[in-house]
Amino acid sequence: MRDHLRAGIAVYNEGRYHAAHDAWEEYWLDLDEGDDERFLHGLIQFTAVVHHASEENWSGAQGLAESAAEYLDGLPDPYHGVALDRVRSFLAATAADPHHAAADPPALTHDGEAIDYDALDFDATAIAARVLAEAGRYDEEVIDDAVDRARSELDGDGGSQFVGMLFSFVRERDQRPVVYQRLRDHVELEQQRDDDVRGLFD
Repeated sequence: MRDHLRAGIAVYNEGRYHAAHDAWEEYWLDLDEGDDERFLHGLIQFTAVVHHASEENWSGAQGLAESAAEYLDGLPDPYHGVALDRVRSFLAATAADPHHAAADPPALTHDGEAIDYDALDFDATAIAARVLAEAGRYDEEVIDDAVDRARSELDGDGGSQFVGMLFSFVRERDQRPVVYQRLRDHVELEQQRDDDVRGLFD
């Protein structure tokens, strides 16, 4: 859960409130009922509260604030390293006055740190890259291929060009379109090389 959790926190803290839940949702959907399921369900709804408020959907923010608070109620603080008391205080204030959500959404912390993209290791960065690709309408298959090739590099099967480009894709917001283009070009080149090698043995 840690990599998914940190990726989603970083995406949220960078202001991508709607996209943040995508880092948690796939993991959350596979959980059985219990504290972990309630925790992620509550965080997903919390980010939706902030998103609705940013869109001035006050009734949506207020209703989800009440629901998210119910999911997070009774969980210890911190839980999986996430400071929940600040989140619960925010949700209670938003349930009473939804305009509160737009005025001062709290940063999420993990192990006492407000996580941003620079704090993510490779596995969490790979998750964030997929989230940002979907949110930014980039080709997710290109990102998935780049992640697979980067993992091969980390396993000692080559250089580190894909690792570096994935970190840049996530961390360099203003350069993301340019970095994506480079990633796509490198993926296409490597796919062509793979096809050429396979053709030698057909």
